[in-house]
Amino acid sequence: MQRWKAEGIPEDRRAGPKTRPSNKLSEEERRHVLDLVNTPQYRDLPPAQIVPLLADQGEYVASESTIYRLLREADQATHRSAARPRTSRAPRECVATGPNQVWSWDITYLRSSVAGQYFYLYLILDVWSRKIVGAAVHAEENAEHAAELIREAYRSEGIDGKGLVLHSDNGSPMKGATMLATLQQLGVAASFSRPGVSDDNPFVEALFRTAKYRPEYPSRPFANIDDASTWATAFIDWYNDAHFHSAIRFVTPSQRHNGEDIEILERREAVYAAARRKNPQRWAARTRNWTPQQVVRLNPANGRRDVDREAA
Repeated sequence: MQRWKAEGIPEDRRAGPKTRPSNKLSEEERRHVLDLVNTPQYRDLPPAQIVPLLADQGEYVASESTIYRLLREADQATHRSAARPRTSRAPRECVATGPNQVWSWDITYLRSSVAGQYFYLYLILDVWSRKIVGAAVHAEENAEHAAELIREAYRSEGIDGKGLVLHSDNGSPMKGATMLATLQQLGVAASFSRPGVSDDNPFVEALFRTAKYRPEYPSRPFANIDDASTWATAFIDWYNDAHFHSAIRFVTPSQRHNGEDIEILERREAVYAAARRKNPQRWAARTRNWTPQQVVRLNPANGRRDVDREAA
């Protein structure tokens, strides 16, 4: 601004020139373009198709971008054909205040020693406690395996009655007829992510990242399905019973799932309180927060996500 003033330029050039461009379309030309694109011949076509059709007839009225701009200014930049673009709404918010209320599941690839062939790890995660409540490794992915896994997890957790929500993406095993019929039979409400949106299923995606970044994850492909299953069993045991999860105040998923975390966190709170009383000058603010997280939200309605940081 100082340089402009020194050069005798009075206007603020940050907003661009305020003079009318010499090549701007006249009002008559603008009306002609709008009248033309709204004729029966062109009204259902986008400017990307109108421009070459006019060129084939030896006529040029404006560039494609100019026609788009004129349509926007005239509030006509809507879909111009009978077909409509596919739209998808954000999934319904799922709220968990205790274990076995909201589960999330997915399938991930495990490399095999044969190029182009994989083993498939099925995992079901309790969103509230982060405990893996169901897992299996198969040589293929299909709805029958998924249905059997959900039945096993349902029985092992001793769930009685309705109220459980199972969230997944839109893969064929998740929406297969066998899987959907099993959910209906068990009284489990199905919840699905938007097509192509992995962020709608963040908890299990974070779990897969933790699994494949563990030091125990083999650097070479699995020789056979038994090796893959052995590794998966060891990982699940570690994750559920030894892993201090950062998102649940550094207790293990099994401790939180079984309600043991309350006493553990109370003891930690007491230790910190005693340390502060002993040396109050070392504490500039309150002690560390050891309060258990009471509510966990999957796909919150307000758009804010519960950050699921994994302690690898």
